Amino acid sequence: MSASTSIRINQDLYEQAKQDAALEHRSIAGQIEFWARVGRAALDNPDLPVSFVAESLASLAEPREQSQPFVPRSGRK
Repeated sequence: MSASTSIRINQDLYEQAKQDAALEHRSIAGQIEFWARVGRAALDNPDLPVSFVAESLASLAEPREQSQPFVPRSGRK
């Protein structure tokens, strides 16, 4: 189990995290942690679209047995 730390955040940010957490089936803390990871990864990889970064990080959290193998599209026949 990881350690936790209490922080103060803006009430509006908390309410948005609460709404998004419910939609994404995360805890409020988990939603804010996800946003922080997306932000950090986006800053570290400025050439990648933020949506790609977010989807990539979300896919890493999915159980491996639910994953599907990548099948590249063939542009040539």
